[in-house]
Amino acid sequence: MSAKIKVRRSGDVSILDVSGRITLGDTVGLRDAVHRELEAGNKKILLNLADVTYMDSTGIGELTSAYSSVKNRGGDIKLVNLTKKVDGLMQITKLVTVFDISDNEAAAVASFQS
Repeated sequence: MSAKIKVRRSGDVSILDVSGRITLGDTVGLRDAVHRELEAGNKKILLNLADVTYMDSTGIGELTSAYSSVKNRGGDIKLVNLTKKVDGLMQITKLVTVFDISDNEAAAVASFQS
């Protein structure tokens, strides 16, 4: 199953609920969703990865690409609710030092204001 993305708002933060697989061939949805938010002027983006079942190196590349796109537009992107597998990938690739990662959505949303 390729990634499905549902977008919702909490104040001025766009929350993208990602579910499924983020792999080679399945990344267009994530890329498009992030770009749509940026085009709409939404520069605070929270990726909720609680329902991501699998991510490969292409998925990691998409996360870093999303990070670059958002930062280049003067925005901020954060991650919340990483699964054990995705957290392991983030640790191995040292992306935990790049992304602001939280286990609590309310705290993650609030962190955009500080």
